[in-house]
Amino acid sequence: MKKVIALEARLTGCKNVITLGARPNFYDYSQDEKVLIRKADKIYYPTTFYADLFDAMGKKTFPSYHTYKCAQDKIKQSALFELLEIAHPRTRVFYGKRQKSTICDIFSYPFIGKIPRGSSMGRGVFLINCRQDLNSYLAATDVAYIQDYMPVDRDIRVVVIGKKAVHAYWRISKSGEFRSNVAQGGSIVLDNIPEKALEFAVSTAAACKWDDVGIDLCLFNNKFYIIEANMKYGKEGFRAAGIDYKKLMEKLISNEEI
Repeated sequence: MKKVIALEARLTGCKNVITLGARPNFYDYSQDEKVLIRKADKIYYPTTFYADLFDAMGKKTFPSYHTYKCAQDKIKQSALFELLEIAHPRTRVFYGKRQKSTICDIFSYPFIGKIPRGSSMGRGVFLINCRQDLNSYLAATDVAYIQDYMPVDRDIRVVVIGKKAVHAYWRISKSGEFRSNVAQGGSIVLDNIPEKALEFAVSTAAACKWDDVGIDLCLFNNKFYIIEANMKYGKEGFRAAGIDYKKLMEKLISNEEI
């Protein structure tokens, strides 16, 4: 069995993967490990630190360098969606006191405020209904990332690995909660995923050059909108569907799909 090289621990347990570990100090790898890294055709899960270094030396990685560049950065993601004309809730970023003072001139209550970098699992997402809510949000972040609020009780998570959707499910908000994240009490429903949602997620990932991503999208006024992309997506949906994530990745690697 041909084996590939990974740095991050995400593929630990896959029979066709040798996981070396993530060591920012390259000198900490043994001489044999350095040879494996240098000779590998592709490095799997190279970490944010090494992704751009491998890209600079012309070495392929999975996920792609572009995937790492937008990981946990909502500002870059939104800018990319705008550049590519991908349907996305109206979003503005406000820096400094002067810009933040104009938020209510541009957005009407209620609207959404998010911590733009580093947040996940629904943490750092605020439903802003009044000035007091806005003040509380602004106290929590240096940069204000504001979006139109779309009053829906569910969204769709589509996991795209390589060039195809490998899994998708509805995330339905619990009563009294505006967020649908599973970590915030959202429930997973596997039935009746619209084909257009899958196609939209796959085309979005391809346009953005992301090849390992959980795309969140919603249907509002009969139109699909991309909410955001999660490069560090959870496995709850895989477990609910009875999908063995490790075996899935082994198969995709063996078939050279990733």
